[in-house]
Amino acid sequence: MNTLALLAGRGAVSGDRSALGLLMLVALTLLLVLAIFTSIVVGPTGVGLPHLLDYLSGNAAALDSQNLLILEAVRLPRTAIGLLIGAALGVSGAMMQGLFRNPLADPGIVGVTSGAALAAVTAIVLGPTLLFPLQSLLGEQFLPLMAFLGGLANTFLLYAIATRHGQTSTTALILSGIAIAAMTGAATGLLIFMADDRALRDITFWSLGSLSGASTAKILAILPFVGFVMLIIPFVAKGLDALVLGDAAAFHMGIPVQRLKRLTILAVAAACGATVAVAGSIGFVGIIVPHLLRLAIGPSHRFLLPTSALGGASLLLFADSIARTVVAPAELPIGIITAILGAPVFLMLLLGRKSRSSMEDL
Repeated sequence: MNTLALLAGRGAVSGDRSALGLLMLVALTLLLVLAIFTSIVVGPTGVGLPHLLDYLSGNAAALDSQNLLILEAVRLPRTAIGLLIGAALGVSGAMMQGLFRNPLADPGIVGVTSGAALAAVTAIVLGPTLLFPLQSLLGEQFLPLMAFLGGLANTFLLYAIATRHGQTSTTALILSGIAIAAMTGAATGLLIFMADDRALRDITFWSLGSLSGASTAKILAILPFVGFVMLIIPFVAKGLDALVLGDAAAFHMGIPVQRLKRLTILAVAAACGATVAVAGSIGFVGIIVPHLLRLAIGPSHRFLLPTSALGGASLLLFADSIARTVVAPAELPIGIITAILGAPVFLMLLLGRKSRSSMEDL
């Protein structure tokens, strides 16, 4: 019986599920292709599948100027940034769950996102004044970098509080995350109180989550952060599997535990910082996608991390397509859609775990 499957959570299925993992990779890749096409062709304007096929076949001249402009300036950048953000959220959640050995851990729930949000609000409110020299120097990278540093600081703080003698307490993690989120929320509220009308509009735009306003500049701004998260997947997957057995066991297996933890924390902060800076607060993608995939294909991060990236990107693109069409020509914030889809699933998973625990206590 697979040891990792036994230790990853109650109800895990025994046996090697590598074939199932490969099948899921293929299925989610095809789903992502469908999500990309849906994101490009679905919307309140007249750009549809025939226009996209003409564009992809090199026959852009068949499109009128308006459709071509919508496709190149709106739909394609929005789809690209949704793909990057969804993948980053999915991988971030999977890494956080693996690091803290808790399949219900999530950067947003444990307060990491609040640190990135505070830093982003600080950049928006103080960027034109106190932080103007730094804003001028960094340009488009200023807001993502500030959010990245905020998420990094919160992540390390949470990890330091929740870890004692090499062991991470899930209870301490959750409770300290709530406390830190409350403090950063208060600081964010103070900055909002100080903000002018322009800053308030910017804060309102991203606080509910949205992919509108996507541009090539924003894609290039977050690409290094998301790219970093994706590049380290092969280097952390084996180590996160070993951490399921505990820090001591992982160390004796030859895993550089502390280096692995630092690298994982850095990756999670990068993902959260990039997503919060560009799209605001988008919840539940980072917890629902990796948790459901873990139930389906097992706890092996060799498959869990890449499938979480594919699943997160697909979910966010489909959610964005709904957000753009359900109240067209208006647009719902995408954070509302992911919360509507994710919150009931999260509650069912939580109640299911509670029910299993009660049965085992009898």
